[in-house]
Amino acid sequence: MAKLASFLLASAHILSPIHSLPTRPAKGGPDVLAVRDITLSDISVTTSYSTAIERLQSTSATVEPSNTGTFLTGLPSGGFTRDPVDGPGVTTATKPLYPNETPLDPGPTAVINPVSGNIFQPIETAAPPSAIPSRNDHPVRKEHITDGDVPIQTNKFYANFFLGSQGFPVWTHPYSLSWAKGMGGSYENPRFFVSPLGIHHIVLSAEELKQDTSLSLEHMTGFSAYANLRPNSLSGSRILMSLPVVQGMGMTTVIYDRAKPVISTTVFFRSLLYVELVNGVTHKYRITLNDGSHWIVYVTPAGSVGTVPFVLKNSTTITGPSDFIGTIQVTKNPSGENVEDVFDSSAGAYPTDTTLTGSTNGAFGSYTLRWTKGGVVDRPLFMYALPHHVESFDQQTRAALKNISLVTTTKGFAQAIVSDQMTMVEKDLPDTIGFAPWSKNPNGAAGGSENINLGTQALALINQAGISELSQDMIPQTSLNSMYYSGKGLAKFATIIYTLNSMTGNGLYAASGLDRLKDAFNVFINNTQPEPLVYDNVWKGIVSGASYKPPYDTGLDFGNTLYNDHHFHYGYFVYTAAVIGHLDPTWLSQGSNKAWVNALVCDFANPVDDKHFPMQRSFDWFHGHSWAKGLFESGDGKDQESTSEDTFATYAVKMWGKIIQDANMEARANLQLAVQARSIKNYFLMENDNKNQPPGFIKNKATGILFENKIDHTTYFGGNTEYIQGIHMIPLNPSSAYTRRRTFVQEEWDTYFSNGRAEQVQGGWKSILKSNQALIDPKASYEFFSSPVFQEQLDGGASRTWYLAYAAALLNAEQVGSAMRDPTMVEYEGGEQPMGVFEKRNKEGHSMQNTTWPVKFVWPTPTATELRGADAHIA
Repeated sequence: MAKLASFLLASAHILSPIHSLPTRPAKGGPDVLAVRDITLSDISVTTSYSTAIERLQSTSATVEPSNTGTFLTGLPSGGFTRDPVDGPGVTTATKPLYPNETPLDPGPTAVINPVSGNIFQPIETAAPPSAIPSRNDHPVRKEHITDGDVPIQTNKFYANFFLGSQGFPVWTHPYSLSWAKGMGGSYENPRFFVSPLGIHHIVLSAEELKQDTSLSLEHMTGFSAYANLRPNSLSGSRILMSLPVVQGMGMTTVIYDRAKPVISTTVFFRSLLYVELVNGVTHKYRITLNDGSHWIVYVTPAGSVGTVPFVLKNSTTITGPSDFIGTIQVTKNPSGENVEDVFDSSAGAYPTDTTLTGSTNGAFGSYTLRWTKGGVVDRPLFMYALPHHVESFDQQTRAALKNISLVTTTKGFAQAIVSDQMTMVEKDLPDTIGFAPWSKNPNGAAGGSENINLGTQALALINQAGISELSQDMIPQTSLNSMYYSGKGLAKFATIIYTLNSMTGNGLYAASGLDRLKDAFNVFINNTQPEPLVYDNVWKGIVSGASYKPPYDTGLDFGNTLYNDHHFHYGYFVYTAAVIGHLDPTWLSQGSNKAWVNALVCDFANPVDDKHFPMQRSFDWFHGHSWAKGLFESGDGKDQESTSEDTFATYAVKMWGKIIQDANMEARANLQLAVQARSIKNYFLMENDNKNQPPGFIKNKATGILFENKIDHTTYFGGNTEYIQGIHMIPLNPSSAYTRRRTFVQEEWDTYFSNGRAEQVQGGWKSILKSNQALIDPKASYEFFSSPVFQEQLDGGASRTWYLAYAAALLNAEQVGSAMRDPTMVEYEGGEQPMGVFEKRNKEGHSMQNTTWPVKFVWPTPTATELRGADAHIA
């Protein structure tokens, strides 16, 4: 990672406009200082600098610089240590289940509207349902933010600049920036550092900055923010230094307003060389540090003529002129003087914001990050792209690549592009994935297919398991003091009901289970669960009310009140609602059902900024995955430990969009799943040929917790192998085969779980591992869950019904076209088994065929009335 340090200036405690450089052509034009909210009058030339300056200045350090930094080896505190499998699990409480008289009629049946040219279109503009009350007293006060009463991004990369001490870094990749209020020794003033912890290669500051300097942020978006510094003793509200912080920025730009620049280092300067005037308005300097690294400094003044002078005072300090107005840009040059023309071509221009657009057409999709520019706007921008970007560039963006790269902290090498936008293309969107088990086409071919055809033996066993599990009392497993565990319980029952209706054809028992599921879901629609939701009117979002009351523990429910894990938690509810709406489309128009679910989607996956929610709270379209950490400051930045729950949340949104016939929502989720699959392959689930993580680390297979600044091969709840690997497996769902590549799953299995090692794992994690095995060996997985001695040790979000159905469907799909017998049949020695007759339904739930199977279990005994209405009977 580039080790650049940048010094900013804090804004006033009131909303202040941020000053940009003149927005003008490179040559000619008046020196106009553009301000975001207003336009100032022309700035006349008030300063003249000599054109004759000392070109080369050098110095020698009298002591060796420190080359050691700090690494945070522990995990952040916050109480997020509970095992995700620790939910209520299977309960012994049961309620007799009888088949309904009316079968289900799944939907939707109407033609869905076509997608828009830009799929990032609003979902819901209304306020959250009235059952969710508003509160204005969030446990975390909104401080150091000068934006008004608008939704604030809680899970984005710059949060350390407004949380807690404001002393931890933010990462734009490949640079990091930090602000210190006093470092001791000769660095007593506040300053921004763009560097790893403790090593400050370049420090940008101003002589006017004192100990009373404060830092604030404004214009916060999903990709950028302005960080401002201002000494509180300064009269008025003038911002002395302002930094546009944008993901992927190739140069760190500081905007000065009548201040004396100071450039410092803890690594020691070796030389300062004035090079030339580039583009007619920007002065270029080279800095060489004592560690041999080379840096370029671009100075673009406003209201002055002549060469802006900078003086190398000693081995740690460079000073500029007093009352300087303009920008100073710093970038590391890792490739030598022969590539400096690349940097020069963008000198004076800098990004201020990012606009996201996207489109899809079937299995083809693309998305574009387009940057707004400040400064010398007729110059293209110098930016950096991450490996998963480069891997999917369209031809035009690929042509903008340059042979310059810098290492990032956790994402391999970032590669330079000179462009005002970059477009990524995905050619294998998961548009064929639905509710049924799905597998990719063999031999790496694009696409895949669902399968609901089950062997006769599997039909019998799945029906037995399904009716048994639907006879459990749902409320004790779903109405809990945790949105996470409650959601997992609801999703479990939703999957069982889908399986019985659409895979085994047991529609009347499925209908009975659906009635119970609706009742359990209504607890949340009505907000009568043990910890009701509230709409937080401070940060703008839907949160658990658990941390609002004594003992004010912000770690309750994994930190939900502080916006931790919202995509994990709410994804389970969105999926459950999609299943309910699929099996009973009339439910969507009843009461506030649809509005309630849409509100949850908007909380973590809003496609636009609106007055109720920020855009894409959880997912980061620059990094290609979500960040789970909310309003907790962290020395290593945001993090995520479960890629599978990240992608499941996206899958849930996809299916909800399909069911409510929001084509743009479904298309966004398809594209997002494709981007997630790509980034997960590159950064999280490491195959043997991974090029982005250190070779010695790849053997770990799953990363563990990936932070912005480090990767920690552990989990928040323990270091067992099954925890670290398994947290990236749950929940098993149709998109698992899309996001967890078969090559990786096989390598992971051979590394940790083969040769009986998985069977030695205790508790629900054993079933998680064995269900995941279905992705590479569905026969072994099916045999485990179909064993007569199978013990009901399951994750609270998992069911034997679904594990059996998933493995049997994938196993049966492997046998399609072969002459083999039913792969789920087992040898039986004993008396003749009775046969049953069942109406098989296709994946839409419509009658398809009658199937017979050996019944090896005792059906619940229905009444005569129930029997007449049933679609299954004992022959």
